[in-house]
Amino acid sequence: MNVVVAIDSLKGSLTSLEAGQAIRQGIARACPDARVTVRPLADGGEGTVEALALGMGGRTEKVTVTGPLGKPVECVYGILDESKTAIVEMSGAAGITLVPDAKRNPLNTTTYGVGEVIRDAIAKGCRRFIVGIGGSATNDGGIGMLQALGYGMLNESGNQVSFGAKGLEELRAITDTYVIPELSECTFRVACDVTNPLCGEHGASAVYGPQKGATPSMILSMDKWLDQYADLAAKHFPRANKLHAGTGAAGGLGFAFLTFTNAVLESGIKIVLEETHLEDYVKDADIVVTGEGRLDGQTVMGKAPTGVANIAKKYGKPVFAFSGCVTEDARACNDGGIDAYFPILRRVVTLQEAMEHDNAAGNMSATAEQVFRLVKCLRQDM
Repeated sequence: MNVVVAIDSLKGSLTSLEAGQAIRQGIARACPDARVTVRPLADGGEGTVEALALGMGGRTEKVTVTGPLGKPVECVYGILDESKTAIVEMSGAAGITLVPDAKRNPLNTTTYGVGEVIRDAIAKGCRRFIVGIGGSATNDGGIGMLQALGYGMLNESGNQVSFGAKGLEELRAITDTYVIPELSECTFRVACDVTNPLCGEHGASAVYGPQKGATPSMILSMDKWLDQYADLAAKHFPRANKLHAGTGAAGGLGFAFLTFTNAVLESGIKIVLEETHLEDYVKDADIVVTGEGRLDGQTVMGKAPTGVANIAKKYGKPVFAFSGCVTEDARACNDGGIDAYFPILRRVVTLQEAMEHDNAAGNMSATAEQVFRLVKCLRQDM
């Protein structure tokens, strides 16, 4: 029996690879002769660096960069040496989790550190980038990142504008004279699962500003500044299009990537599935196993397990899913290609106990064992 396991992380408990290895151990107890292949899985958000870098034989790098509040933070990113690919989560350098609640203010938070991570990866030979842009603390239109890459974001005095969205108000000119030359050799696959434009009622400021600490008056101002920024960029950079779906992602970082770099915005799970070549493994499998921390009605809305199931169903493969918990509306997963799903909790415990690493791994392994004992039994009766 050939089993392929591609399960998303159980955030706060198990990484993708840890969950996969726990499932492998359970299957081995039930079916010692089974061949089990564990593949990394992520959706472009938290956990993508670890899943892809370690799951694909790469390595991680740690670099000190400018954090969202202008103070140093350590950011971890991945490198796949063979393909000269860097895997970056912008949240590692400019994420909202790096900003205490009391200090959340998008007028001040910057994406400068994201550009510094890219520069570091370029210096280490990378020319392909996979960048997840979820979880940002910023609304600066990506000008901080661009400054770090050598773009001039200049005020009326010809100096670089301030960090944060307030820098957009000062912006009068954009220059590319001092952009690092290697940037033109780089390509970016940007994991972006939102379709918001840069400005307007569905734009970056209006939709995501409040969770970053923006007041109603801030939102109106930032939206106006982003609009002016986009119009200024369009005068000299033909790719500038403030209406393009996803340009409002990460406080306008999507716009910066599309306008000033050789980038495409794509579904995070699409990028991960293609980069990990999961289809090459699934097509020869007898059973495919996936899952995530919580299976619910939203799982079928483009989340990682559904991406795995879609590939499996292309080849007519049965799909099982394991998760920390399931909700009533998780039945939608059955229509989304997951043939059967199984919560792994085995007794009544607190949430903290359930999420403890060893408990979660043990529960995952034990549940997989019992499911595959049933599979073994049914296969013998066929």
